Amino acid sequence: MQSWVPGESVWTLDLFVIANLSLVMGLYLWGVRRIRLRGLSWSPWSTLSMVVGLSPLGAAYLGPFETLAHSYFWAHMAQHLTVMMLAAPFIVLSCPVSLLVLATSGATRAAIIRALRSRIGLFLVNPIFTWALFALVLIGTHIPPVMDWVLGDHDAMAFVERPLYLIAALLFYYPLIGKDMCARRPRPPYRVLSLGLMMIPETMLGAIIFLSPLALYPSYVAAAERLGYDPLFDQQLAGALMWALTMVIDSFWMMLAAIEWWRSEERRTARRERQEQAQEVA
Repeated sequence: MQSWVPGESVWTLDLFVIANLSLVMGLYLWGVRRIRLRGLSWSPWSTLSMVVGLSPLGAAYLGPFETLAHSYFWAHMAQHLTVMMLAAPFIVLSCPVSLLVLATSGATRAAIIRALRSRIGLFLVNPIFTWALFALVLIGTHIPPVMDWVLGDHDAMAFVERPLYLIAALLFYYPLIGKDMCARRPRPPYRVLSLGLMMIPETMLGAIIFLSPLALYPSYVAAAERLGYDPLFDQQLAGALMWALTMVIDSFWMMLAAIEWWRSEERRTARRERQEQAQEVA
């Protein structure tokens, strides 16, 4: 694990991350342009959501968090929270699946729709599976041997941990918030419930890390000895971030799901009233 040295720049120039973020944004804008050339409209709010979603990824993996995460546990935890609870849900709100379907045609579009409706596709958006995957990734990567393996192996961090965090979070939020195309979306009450239940593993993990009387991660203990800070305080700060911030951010996404629930009830009530009026006229 390469530790940051005071006096060095805290900004990271990772061409792999820059290339991937640029590619995703470029493909998204290409899709928007393609459907507009077909005479279809696309919400600018969806495009803005993609920009907002990719920005935290850049902040997590190119900014100070990326550099400091090799030396400070709190910075590593901030990366996790940024990716799983900010970047992923905003990417979901950009409706990438709907854009993909609208931007393709013929056999390609049919294949995508079949995949969404397939057993595997439906299983991947099952709230029970997505909740379990999210919790497993969150807790499993904070087991001390796993954490030390990731911190000491660049490939494990770049090609295992980071993709797992983003994929698990995207799958979790995809059927629960927003209006993206989903073959089987849970009923609104279950969406709010699922988002609320995610607080359980998040707060439990944060509390365990915060309340532990011993420093849990040897890699950060070694970094603390080199840089001269208290590893237990660093760990408590990381645990506090997980414990407190997740409740605040989760509450925001629960509120969004609750608003969507309220609007769906309003639409249902309006449809029922129109049907009753039509029956009275007949």
